[in-house]
Amino acid sequence: MPNVTEMINDKSISALKKAKWTSHFNRPLYKDYAFSSIPDTVSKLLTEEGKNFLSEDVVGGSYQKFDAAILFLIDAFGWKFFEGYQGKYPFLSRFEKEGVASKISSQFPSTTAAHVTSINTGKEVGETGIYEWFYYEPIVDRMIAPLLFSYAGDHESATLLKDGYSPSAIFPFETLYQKLAKKGVKSFVMQQAGIAHSPYSKALLAGAEVIPFTHLVDALDLLAEMCQKPFTVPTYIFVYFGDIDSMGHRHGITSPQFSDAVDFCWNSMENQFWQKTQSCPSKIAVMYTADHGMCPVDPKTTLLLNNICPELPNMVKRNEIGLPLVPAGSCRDFFMHIEDKHLAEAQRLLEKQLQGTAEVVFVEELLSQGFFGSAPPSQRLKDRIGNLLILPYLNESVFWAFEKHRFEQHFYGAHGGLTPDEMESVFLFATVGK
Repeated sequence: MPNVTEMINDKSISALKKAKWTSHFNRPLYKDYAFSSIPDTVSKLLTEEGKNFLSEDVVGGSYQKFDAAILFLIDAFGWKFFEGYQGKYPFLSRFEKEGVASKISSQFPSTTAAHVTSINTGKEVGETGIYEWFYYEPIVDRMIAPLLFSYAGDHESATLLKDGYSPSAIFPFETLYQKLAKKGVKSFVMQQAGIAHSPYSKALLAGAEVIPFTHLVDALDLLAEMCQKPFTVPTYIFVYFGDIDSMGHRHGITSPQFSDAVDFCWNSMENQFWQKTQSCPSKIAVMYTADHGMCPVDPKTTLLLNNICPELPNMVKRNEIGLPLVPAGSCRDFFMHIEDKHLAEAQRLLEKQLQGTAEVVFVEELLSQGFFGSAPPSQRLKDRIGNLLILPYLNESVFWAFEKHRFEQHFYGAHGGLTPDEMESVFLFATVGK
């Protein structure tokens, strides 16, 4: 392990402290301490090549070349949870002595769809245009749920596939794994069996060997076994675990179910992985991150925009067959596609109705200020994103009233917005092996 004098990375904490937009909201970072820099960081560690990699203090002070790099993405386990749970689990506490714990910035929106697409492609959300759980897809001329590869609101997955839409058309990206293969790196992805071979995964994991798992402990046992043998070529292993996020959504971040998922995750990491990999024959970089954090919400207090502002439905854009272009985003970052002639009026109406609950922002303002990436926003993003954003304050939520069981706000924990609880993520770095 490189010589490191401060294991809790104070430089990263200072950088995030400065990343303020308003008294309520953070501004996303896209360099030095940014989630979007992780793919290039992986490349730098394995090939010594990369452009937008994380600051050197995040990996112990200087970049070294490793035989293998393992990245765990623990969905929703942001910085607030790392701080809150650190003293409870030996695995998390050990980063004060055996590694580096850094605070990093999520992209905006602070949502899984944006971040897993970026981690699998090496592209920022401003490039991919995949910015939320629901968004408008012009190829389909409908609102879709990209991770499900379905129309927004469908309970069945892959309904777009049944209608003849190709994943390669919706996700026309070279993957990180294909890029790494050109540099001689072999990639593996370990993912829960229910999503490992979905249309989204088949497109975004191309170039990697996909290893589905039913239980995390099974994946960690296999991973530890892989580490006991020398890696003969540079190897990247990406492991995704989504249960903490799921329990937070369904039951809330203070629920026993959430605590149980956290407990299972970090105890399994310690016992099934860490304790079994200390004498590996290869030099391995081990990294843990989260795509975002999470904050409490309550379905009972969620404001339904078309109820509190009855004029709004008549201002919403419609597709060619007359369907309104709603919903886009989530209850923490609700994007609206408003007819241009009604945009200023809609902003005034919503600002009045949501005073004390949310900010109502023109999306063009965020596009021009670099909220979606380090480069100017792509046409892909502009073609898909709305023009008005409702951005709730901490613990608040807004949505749209729809038919029951198709579109409802039933979560007790959510993310997508710009509050520190959502935007401040974690990057843990350590080494194992020789």
